[in-house]
Amino acid sequence: MNKLDYKKEFKDLYQPKTKPSLVDVPEMTFISVSGSGDPNTSIEYKEAMEILYGLSFTIKMSKMSGNQPEGYFEYVVPPLEGLWFSDGISFDGLNVYDKNKFKWISMIRQPEFVTYEVFENAKEILAKKKPHLELSKAKLEKYHEGLCVQVMHKGSYDSEAESIKKIKEFISSNGYTEDFSDVRFHHEIYLSDPRRCAPTSLRTVIRHPVKLLSE
Repeated sequence: MNKLDYKKEFKDLYQPKTKPSLVDVPEMTFISVSGSGDPNTSIEYKEAMEILYGLSFTIKMSKMSGNQPEGYFEYVVPPLEGLWFSDGISFDGLNVYDKNKFKWISMIRQPEFVTYEVFENAKEILAKKKPHLELSKAKLEKYHEGLCVQVMHKGSYDSEAESIKKIKEFISSNGYTEDFSDVRFHHEIYLSDPRRCAPTSLRTVIRHPVKLLSE
């Protein structure tokens, strides 16, 4: 049976070009964990990853334990995503130089059959396997991002400024303005595993919320 791979099925969301483009992002369901600090050194971030992947793969493998949810289908777990911001400023990916001041919402998209009951059941199963995890931090929520400009960044995370500047130039040249708020953020989608990939080969979707200048 073919597995649904969201990255391949929805190329407009996960496979943009290295030249910026507009995209209208629909509502999707995510498991998310919020926190703060430098993702390279933060224990909180490391635990968030364990929670997100633990729950996502518990749901994916539910068919193996007789707890297959109604409407279940075979799929590839979607990539990790991150919403990034910082207190007191409109964070655009360029204007925070101390990574310890980062605030983040890390999240993984879930298939359409994942309901609150499916999510809670996965938490119960994972809690038995990994009782040290603080699963109360995890949320199941819908997120509708709306109109954005996005680009594919190829290279290390530390060189993202090059791609962000491309986004900003596209926005200003096409009659839009960035629209950061308490629900719209600098957004990154991680298509590569940095543990298995050289920094120069990393592929990251960078997305900024926008609105027309006239709005």
